[in-house]
Amino acid sequence: MNVGHEALAALVEAVFANAGSGEAEAETVARHLVGANLAGHDSHGVVRAPAYLAWVEAGTLVPNQSISVVFENDSLAVVDGNFGFGQVLGEQAVALGAGKCRRAGLSLVGLRNSGHVGRVGDWAIQAAEAGLLSLHFVNTSGGGILVAPWGGTDRRLSANPIAAGIPVPGRPPIVVDLSTCVIAEGKIRVARNKGVPVPENAIIDSAGRPTVDPERFYADPPGAILPIAGHKGYALSVLVEALAGALTGGGSSHPGNATADRVCNGMLSIFIDPATVAGESFGADMARLAAWAKDSPKAEGFSEILMPGDPEENARAERLANGIPLDAATRAQLRGAARKVGLSDARIAETLGEDTRCPPR
Repeated sequence: MNVGHEALAALVEAVFANAGSGEAEAETVARHLVGANLAGHDSHGVVRAPAYLAWVEAGTLVPNQSISVVFENDSLAVVDGNFGFGQVLGEQAVALGAGKCRRAGLSLVGLRNSGHVGRVGDWAIQAAEAGLLSLHFVNTSGGGILVAPWGGTDRRLSANPIAAGIPVPGRPPIVVDLSTCVIAEGKIRVARNKGVPVPENAIIDSAGRPTVDPERFYADPPGAILPIAGHKGYALSVLVEALAGALTGGGSSHPGNATADRVCNGMLSIFIDPATVAGESFGADMARLAAWAKDSPKAEGFSEILMPGDPEENARAERLANGIPLDAATRAQLRGAARKVGLSDARIAETLGEDTRCPPR
């Protein structure tokens, strides 16, 4: 079943508003979750809403928070998220860094103690729309340990994504957005909801054996995700732990951290003003590079050469036109979350359709 993005965003916004978020926060969280679905990243979309709601109920995610400045000078800031919604805190951190960068040409912002920051590419896009090149490194300080180290068999590291945004005249920004592990945990969750296997060589079971069964990842004891490109991805993951965890003061992934009882992100963001560093030549050079790469003769099976970020733009165009596909399990989980905060079945059915499950006997 496909759902229109505006109706879906309105439903998710209502869920968080009823759960205690202010109007602006509920809109921001819903916009980013649905935006991830539109970009084709269902792992970071509305499938996350029930978990966010559970964290609010448990007190590990706190509505209506803003960043607090721990340290600040003309080009550097360290800020604390006070365990608020990462979609709100991420926007604030990027806005702070972009403002400093426009004045100084280069800036750095370290965000710690943030709720799940969502799709990290959003922060690269926000900076690129301000004309800035940016780099973003994200870790989870203890409550989201999911990844085995190279050669290991159990969970020791977080997914540790890296994102970068590059503004290019005349086209959408080039956006690099990748985890240092093979697959995002949200994609495993989506596969589990759909009842389909995950790709090969992405996860291992609790004994360290390769598996494609998402249930083995969530078993007791659990499985783990593998790093990308073997030891190379592991090395990048350790770098992210240093930058997003230790350097922000939020801590690297470790079960002994004070925040290990919750999903708590750290994000280190670096902003560069291309006009300050390279002048007008930067934009022209990047446009030339994009055109040069895309003009390569196509290999068998390829109709087009894409720049990083183009698949998301294509997915957005298709889903804006045809709606966002939601599997039955995800719709059921959203129904449960909406009912939990007091939304009526009629209101829920307007967006998700009727609940066709048989009533319990």
